[in-house]
Amino acid sequence: MAPTLRPASLSCQSVAGEDPFPGATGRAMIPGIMDPTVAPFDRRRLRLHRDRAAPGWAKHDFLFKDVAERLAERVSDFARRFELALDLGCHGGELGRALAPTGKVDRLVQSDLSMAMLRRAAPEGGLALVADEEILPFASRSLDLVMSNLSLHWVNDLPGALLQIRHALKPDGLFLAAMFGAGTLVELRDALAEAESEMSGGARPRVAPLPELRDAAGLLQRAGFALPVADHEIITVTYADPFRLLADLRGMGEASTLVSGGALSQRSLLRAAELYAGRHADAGGRIKATFRILFLAGWAPHDSQQKPLRPGSAKARLAEALGTQERPLKSTGED
Repeated sequence: MAPTLRPASLSCQSVAGEDPFPGATGRAMIPGIMDPTVAPFDRRRLRLHRDRAAPGWAKHDFLFKDVAERLAERVSDFARRFELALDLGCHGGELGRALAPTGKVDRLVQSDLSMAMLRRAAPEGGLALVADEEILPFASRSLDLVMSNLSLHWVNDLPGALLQIRHALKPDGLFLAAMFGAGTLVELRDALAEAESEMSGGARPRVAPLPELRDAAGLLQRAGFALPVADHEIITVTYADPFRLLADLRGMGEASTLVSGGALSQRSLLRAAELYAGRHADAGGRIKATFRILFLAGWAPHDSQQKPLRPGSAKARLAEALGTQERPLKSTGED
C-alpha cells in the first residue's frame, strides 16, 4: 500500500515564534560536528544513493512533488519575472515542472549531484549540468533566481553554500529553498537511538542532523542576504509499518550518508521497529512519520531594497500608537 500524504496535518509558523520541537537534534548538537574540519556527510555516498533511486523514482517522489508545488506558489506571489533561474539539487525535475505554469521563469538551469537524476529531470536536452551544492560552478552575479527543493540538508557547510549562492545571484536576485529541518523523522530517530542503546549499550547518530527553525534566518543573514525570511510547515505521512518507511527513504535517495553511522545490527533494527509501532501507530495500525520543511528566502543586496530604520529615528511613541500611558521603569535597587 502506498504511503498516505495528509496535507491537512501541516501547520505554519514564523521564525520568530516558539519552536515546536524544543531540544530536537540539530547539527551543532551531534558529537564531532562542532568541529568545522569534520565533514559529517559522505557526498560520494549521497550521489550513489541518488543514482540507485533514479530508476524507481516515480514510486517515491510524492514528497518532492508536494514541496515543489509549495515553492512554485511562493514564486507566484512575487510581481516580477526571473530571466535565468537555477534549480539546485533538482532530483527528478519536480520543481521545474511545478514552475512552468507560473510563467515566472524564462530559462531554467537544472543541476544535481547525480547524472542519473539529471537525466530524469531534463530528458529532452534542457539546460542541465552535474554540479555539487558545495562547489558551485556559476559566475558571480549571473543568476536572477536560485531555488532548491529538499537538497541542502546534505550539505556539509551550509553557511558556505549559502554564501556561494548569494555571490552567484545578481543584485536583487532571489534565493528560495525548502529543506528538511530539525524534527524531521523524530519518531524514527528516537526509536533507533533507544533500540541501539538497549541492544549494544550505546547509540550512534542514525538520522541526519538538521538545522533548527530559529537558526535558519541567521544562516541567511550570515551569508549576506537582505530581507531574510524563514518559516516552516509540517507534513505527516503514514505507512503500514516502519519497514515501509525505511524502504521509501531508500527510494527517495534519502538513506543516511552520515560518516559516523556504521552498520546497524538486525536486533537493533527489529527492536526499533517494535518501539516505533508501539508509540506512533494509529487506530488502524499505521505509523506516522513527521517531515518538517523549512522554507528560506533572501535577496542579494541592492540599493533599491527597503532598509531598516536607524535606532532612535521613530517619529511616534509606541505608547501613543497603543493608546496607553508611558511610565518610566522603577529601579528595585538590585543589580
